Parts: sequence; structure tokens; C-alpha cells
Amino acid sequence: MKRVFNHRTTRSVQIGVGHDDHTGGISFPIYPSATYRHPGVGQSTGYDYTRSDNPTREVLEDALADLEGGTHGLVFSSGMGALTTLLLNFSSGDHLLASEDLYGGTYRLLEQVFAKFGISTSYVDTTSAAAVAAAIVPPQTKALLVETPGNPLLGIADIRALADLCKAHRLLFVVDNTFLTPVLQRPLDLGADIVVHSATKYLGGHSDLCAGVLVAKGDELGKQLSFLQNSTGAILPPQDCWLLIRSLKTLPLRMERHSASALEVAHWLQQQPQVEKVYYPGLPEHPGHDLSRQQTAGFGGMLSFRLTSPQLAERVLERLQLISFAESLGGVETLMTLPAVQTHGDIPAAERQRLGICNSLLRLSVGLEEPADLIADLHQALN
Repeated sequence: MKRVFNHRTTRSVQIGVGHDDHTGGISFPIYPSATYRHPGVGQSTGYDYTRSDNPTREVLEDALADLEGGTHGLVFSSGMGALTTLLLNFSSGDHLLASEDLYGGTYRLLEQVFAKFGISTSYVDTTSAAAVAAAIVPPQTKALLVETPGNPLLGIADIRALADLCKAHRLLFVVDNTFLTPVLQRPLDLGADIVVHSATKYLGGHSDLCAGVLVAKGDELGKQLSFLQNSTGAILPPQDCWLLIRSLKTLPLRMERHSASALEVAHWLQQQPQVEKVYYPGLPEHPGHDLSRQQTAGFGGMLSFRLTSPQLAERVLERLQLISFAESLGGVETLMTLPAVQTHGDIPAAERQRLGICNSLLRLSVGLEEPADLIADLHQALN
């Protein structure tokens, strides 16, 4: 019997509980079997080959669909594996629109891989619905891919307005929800067709696994993505599926702490003479603050800040003691990176400069440490 809970926190904690009818195990088991024995000719237990289906993965995918409010959840070996599978929906001659404030790896995938197959992409300021509308080229434009908040400048897109625009122009609307997770933002409820995650980040939350997620709303779209997942095979192994199930159980608590600590750190950074600007939607000065309050349940743990010089940024990274100078984000540990060199290094220099992704800009993923300790580390590094 399917159990129904009203609150996402409860649904997160209860992932897998009650699904193991054989033993009653509270923690759903790992099924590492690559293949499954059939009862007879033309008969199946429901599982044939683990690329196509796996009991551990099934529990995880169903849970992710439930948390995002979708019909089909799919997990992959990485966030880029999820995006690659999604982009296989398109054909030569198709035109896509994407946020200009987006992860450099997504830019690399679009420009250095899918462009070879005749799929072109235009990058637009998705904080402006008018700018997006002006960039649509009928009938070639087929989809809009939005990161909100953006990466690394934390721009906020109006998901509902963009959903209306996509519906009017028959575009597939995809939202990258990596930064906020379904705990803080539910794009499908606001009109998006597909949500994508790098589950390596907040969904995993412990810097110990690499995974990607697609959640679709609609049976036909979900079945098409499932077909591509099975056909191309970039699946998440059962051991990592179990790790992700484990991690999702604490996701609401972690996001609450990430958000509270990030706001405290952002306020402190604003007061420092070496800091020219802080990018964090939780600050009233942020241009997307009011919109973010309307469409999210919190501001998340990501922020960026610009220092007075590239030399100072380099010295800060070298002097960090508690905070780790490292790629990625969303773990329990606080991480800092230099986007212009690391996460966004594949974006052309002129474009980075136009967007403001310069060598003075640092991105901070605020973890679960005591905020006073993080501030103390930032203080000694800045001074």
C-alpha cells in the first residue's frame, strides 16, 4: 500500500521505509545483481537487466519524482550524464536557449559536443523574460534551459513567467534546480517540464558520490527520457543509489542550515572593506530578492563575492585554513572556488569578462560548520 505524507521533510526521511516486504528492513537494501532469473519463458519478475531497471534505483527514482512533483525520476552517473541524455532529444538544425549565467561544464557540453551535431545554442539573460522572448527563433528554437539561481552570479529567473512564454511558443522548459533542491524550489509546480540536478551537490551532500537527476512532468516525456536512459546507459550504480537515498533523508535539515549560515556569512562579507560586492539572493539589495521570496522557500547555501583585486583573491585562496579551496559545491564542508579559472574556465575570456566572471570573483559553498568559525577563517584570509 502506498503511504501518503503531506510534508516533504517526512517524505524525505521515509524514502525506502516499508518497501522491503521480504525482510521488513528499514534501510532499503542494495541490489548489485546485473541480471535477474526469469520464472519461465515469457515471464519476468519485473526486472530483467540492471541497466533497464534495478530495485534500489527504482526506490530512489520514485522518491525524486515525488519530491520534485514529477511523474518520472531518472538517475545517472553524473549531472553531465543527465544533461547529455536530455540533449539527445534534439536533432540537427534545432536551436536551444540557455542562461548566460550557467555552469561552465554545461557551456562546454553545448558548444564543444552538441554543436558538432548541428544543435546550436544562444545564451541569454534569463532574469528577463523579454530578453528570452526576443531570442526565440521560430520554428528552430525547441527548448529553454535555465539555471536559477545562476552560476556563479546568482541571478534569479521568473520561472512562472518563463513557463508561460515556453508554453506559448511550444518550447520544452528545463530548469536546473541543483542550487536549491526541491526542498527550497519546485520548478515543475511553477510550469517547468523537466528538472535537472547535479546530485553530486546538495542531493548527495557529502562530497562522496557523483550523480545526476532528471525529473519529468508528463507520461509521454517521462517515457521518452526513460527510453534514452536505457538506450545510452549512463545509469547510476546501485551502491551509489543507496548512498543517495541515505543522503536525501537529511536533505531538508541540511538545506535549512546551509541557508541560515550563508545569510550570516553574506551579511558579514558586506561589511568588509576588501569586498566590493556580494551576490546572494537572501540580501535585500540583490535584484532578485523579492522574486526569490515569491517562488522559493529559502535562499540556499551558495554565494559569490568580488574582491578589490585578483591578487587579493589569490592570497585568500592560499590562506584558507578551515574552508577548502576546491571544485564542486553543496557538501557538508564549506568550499571556495575561483570560477574564472575553474568551473567556468571553458567559457571564452571575453564572455566571462562581459558577465563579470573575473579573477576577483570567488564562489563560496557554505557548509554545515559553525558560521562563526567560517567567518573567522574568512577574516584571517582577507587580512
